[in-house]
Amino acid sequence: MTDRIIRDAGENSAVGSAPVRPAPVLEIAHLYKAYDGVPALKDISLRIARQEVVVMLGPSGCGKTTLLRCMNGLEPIQAGEILLDGVALNRAKTDWRRIRQKIGMVFQSYELFPHMTVWENILLGPLKVQKRERKEAEDAARVLLERVGLYEKRRAFPRQLSGGQKQRVAIVRALVMEPEIMLFDEITAALDPEMVREVLDVMLELAKSGMTMVIVTHEMQFAKAAADRIVFMDGGEIVEDSPPEDFFTKPKTERGCRFLNIFQF
Repeated sequence: MTDRIIRDAGENSAVGSAPVRPAPVLEIAHLYKAYDGVPALKDISLRIARQEVVVMLGPSGCGKTTLLRCMNGLEPIQAGEILLDGVALNRAKTDWRRIRQKIGMVFQSYELFPHMTVWENILLGPLKVQKRERKEAEDAARVLLERVGLYEKRRAFPRQLSGGQKQRVAIVRALVMEPEIMLFDEITAALDPEMVREVLDVMLELAKSGMTMVIVTHEMQFAKAAADRIVFMDGGEIVEDSPPEDFFTKPKTERGCRFLNIFQF
C-alpha cells in the first residue's frame, strides 16, 4: 500500500537536497490540549498525505481519541494549528459543520438514530445537510450498502441489526457524505469477537481503494495489514512514527517494546 503515497523525488532531487514531500491533506502542528489545566496532548505534530492510512496505537488514556476529536472539531484546542488542504481550521469563524463533511468520523458506539431505518439514517446527511438530489444520494447509498453487503437490510431498524452490521451502516453513513478523510475511533472495541472480522474487512477494502484514513485501534494484525504508518502515542505525546514493518519488528523506543510485548510481537 505504501506505493500509493509519493514519498521521495529520488533521482529528480539535487544531491544533498532534502526529499520532496507531498503537501499533506491534513496537518497538525504543535497542538496542545488540556482538560482543567491537565495536559492531554502535548506539542503534537503530524502530517497526513492524501490516500495514506495512518494507524494510531498506544495504551488507553494516552490521547489517541482526544487527538481524533480535535481533528474533527469536537474538542477545542489551546494551542497549535490544524490545517486541512493548507487552510487553518482552529479559527473562530470556522464552519465545523461544513468541515465535518470533509473529515468524516465513525465512533465506537455507532450513533445511529434508533427510530430511523438504515436507509433513513444514511440519507439524512446528504439530503438535509448537503441538500443533494434524492436520486443521486440514493444511488450513492445503494452502491455503498451493496459494497458492505447490507443493501437487503436497508429497511431494517438498528435494533434489528447485529453490532457488526450497525458499525458497517455507520461507516456507510459517513462515506455517503463523500469525505476527503475518514477518522475511525476504536470501531471494533464494542463488538463481539466474531463480528470484528466483518468490520475490519470493510476497513481493509477502504484502505486498498485509496481512502485517506486515520484509525485508532487495538487490532494489531489489522494495523500491520492496513497501515502505511504507525503512530504510537503515550502520555499525550507521539513516541514513534514509523512504517509498520519497522514498528512491529524493531521499535525505536523501550516504551514501544513494552507495548508490543503485551501483544506478544
